[in-house]
Amino acid sequence: MKKLISIVIPAYNEADNIFVIAESIKRVFSTLNYNYEIILVDDGSADHTLEKISEYAATSDNIFFLEFSKNFGHQLAVKAGMDHAFGDCVISMDCDMQHPPELIPDMLKKWEEGFEVVYTIRADDKNLSKGKRSSSSLFYKMLNWLSDIELEPGAADFRLLDQKVVNVFRNFHENEPFLRGLVKWLGFKQIAIRYNPASRFSGKSKYTFKKMVNLALHGVTSFSIKPLYSAVYLGFILSLASVLYIPYVVYAFVNNVEVSGWASVIMTIVFFGGLQLIILGIIGIYVGKMFMQTKNRPNYIIRSTNIPVR
Repeated sequence: MKKLISIVIPAYNEADNIFVIAESIKRVFSTLNYNYEIILVDDGSADHTLEKISEYAATSDNIFFLEFSKNFGHQLAVKAGMDHAFGDCVISMDCDMQHPPELIPDMLKKWEEGFEVVYTIRADDKNLSKGKRSSSSLFYKMLNWLSDIELEPGAADFRLLDQKVVNVFRNFHENEPFLRGLVKWLGFKQIAIRYNPASRFSGKSKYTFKKMVNLALHGVTSFSIKPLYSAVYLGFILSLASVLYIPYVVYAFVNNVEVSGWASVIMTIVFFGGLQLIILGIIGIYVGKMFMQTKNRPNYIIRSTNIPVR
């Protein structure tokens, strides 16, 4: 009996890409000895993405979809797809064709060799702007420095997970999952495959600089409390620095010397005030994450689906 491969694809305003990605996957599997299914997750799209998915699903019995009630975000869309994928292994990939379907045979080969997690590392794309490449490099450096996991620069959400790994994922109920970090944290037998990203077929990137920063913050605060320790160490260092200023103040008082520097005093007050706000913000992020998690709300809401009850 052929093994079943589940392909999970999150889609947000990707109406022009649905047919292209699905047909590309179909061509790849026409040369492989596997059955496959595609699970498209409509993440609250504002265009005709769901309509295109429904039209394509009506032409095949192995195309399924999940429609979110609103936009819950890329990471939760991937998580929802995995929650409903019961193939022998699950491959997650983006809808814009930058994750080349032609890499799937290599991923399946590594899986058949016994690897339970096959993840991909994107080669440096010279077509990207210097700012985009710099922000991506900064993202990984900051994440690896502040968190307890080590992610290779260029690690992508294009990965294969054995069903035993997916079963573990279903037990996670984090309201802000950082899947790249979770995959690393899980362990299992892992291997990386490098690939050259293809050009985006249609549309534009949904990951703005602001979203990259938010993703980095989610990643750091999900896997480490190092920022809290850093705030404590910084407090000790600045307190020690202020103690070194005391001898000068005593000297000026004893010798009746005027302590000048009104501007420097104001600057110091502003600096420490800003530093305190940053530290309070770090603490607030952790407290906020706990607050949201304790509400125990569902991480996503499915408005409609054509996936049969399994």
